Amino acid sequence: MLKSFNNQKQNWPFLLALLILISPLNGCSEDDTDAGFTSDFSYSFIDDNNVQFTNESEGEYLRMNWDFGNGQTETTTSKTQSYDVYYPVAGDYDVNLLVIGFDGEQKSASKKVNIATTDFAISFTAEPDGSNANLINLENTSDGNYDSFQWEYRNKIVADETNTAAYFPYAGTYKIELIITKNGETYTTTKNVTIANDDPDHFSRLEMVWSDEFDGDAVNSDNWTFETGSGGWGNNELQNYTNAANAEINDGILTITAEKVNDNKVPGSYTSTRIITSGKQEFTYGRMEIRAKLPSGRGIWPAIWMLGANIGNVGWPACGEIDIMEYVGYQPNTVHATVHTSAGSGGDGSGSSKTLNTAEEEFHVYGVFWTEKEMVFYTDSPENVTHRYAPSNKTSDNWPFDKPQFFILNVAVGGNWGGAQGIDNSIFPQMMEVDYVRVYQEM
Repeated sequence: MLKSFNNQKQNWPFLLALLILISPLNGCSEDDTDAGFTSDFSYSFIDDNNVQFTNESEGEYLRMNWDFGNGQTETTTSKTQSYDVYYPVAGDYDVNLLVIGFDGEQKSASKKVNIATTDFAISFTAEPDGSNANLINLENTSDGNYDSFQWEYRNKIVADETNTAAYFPYAGTYKIELIITKNGETYTTTKNVTIANDDPDHFSRLEMVWSDEFDGDAVNSDNWTFETGSGGWGNNELQNYTNAANAEINDGILTITAEKVNDNKVPGSYTSTRIITSGKQEFTYGRMEIRAKLPSGRGIWPAIWMLGANIGNVGWPACGEIDIMEYVGYQPNTVHATVHTSAGSGGDGSGSSKTLNTAEEEFHVYGVFWTEKEMVFYTDSPENVTHRYAPSNKTSDNWPFDKPQFFILNVAVGGNWGGAQGIDNSIFPQMMEVDYVRVYQEM
């Protein structure tokens, strides 16, 4: 026994060293890792509805996720950043701070914050109108003080009207949103309303919001810009568009004249006019009507049309093109209406034609009734439909028509379509006469 004890005593230095090496490993428990940081925060009232939150967590950790209980959240790596949070409505709010360590460990702290008073509460009513089932009467019933508010529905914005009537001409379910602004922050609430039937009087309810009656002695520069130059205009056309030389106004009629310069039938052999309302008069939805008398003869190509105002950003045909009326002289008494989009353009555009026996001899109204549901092209009255465009599943490719468009009036000569059967040089000069351009919209 003594020998054995002595032998163990001699091994004590070795055993002690081994114990020192093993002890730290045995001491690294999960609880010791968690002890590396804590999660905590404090808060104080700035006033009855504004609360400041301060991080009180300790130790080494990676980041913090705040949830202030009112829909506002923040993620930060700053340990010293405090937050001033606004609670407009009285009530109890559960605030949580989640602290995340470098090794993924998470610790949270939660506290209930009581707001005793209501500064403002956002709310509104939406009730069907008793005399018109397509009208919804809106009232802003929000409590308290705020800076401004607006209604949003059907791509419309109505600002600072406590009571207003929202018009929904077509059957369906629609979202109405009330947006309130206070101290630079916005607060929203929404309701859905269901309309049972289309409004049969939608067309007649529209009111004129803009027109050019061409009553002056020159083209109104507040409405129109002359686009000038040659270069084919994307269709191998042969005319050179001039600055006012081929346009005149007399007795309330705008006359665009296409003239022959020489018989060569090459670019520059003809002059004409192209005017646009881009940046001056642009519209989304409505009833657009143009009363005009058309030129005649093989090789002539007048057009009354619209282009998306965003063409400079997205290009053609993504901007969308609405050809209210096109006419090629080698097909007399046939008017065309076409829609061009990314889903179908050029020869693949969506269009139709209509016989109009006095298109060259008499003035006619060329119109489009453009809503968020469809486009209906017509001559003289909406019953005389030329073309209807209404994709059932609207996408950005087939329906870029929820954005503003501008007008274009022009008379081209030749080109891929207008010159498909050549040009008769004996027809010149040729005129398109325009009595007015009018736009009707919901008020």
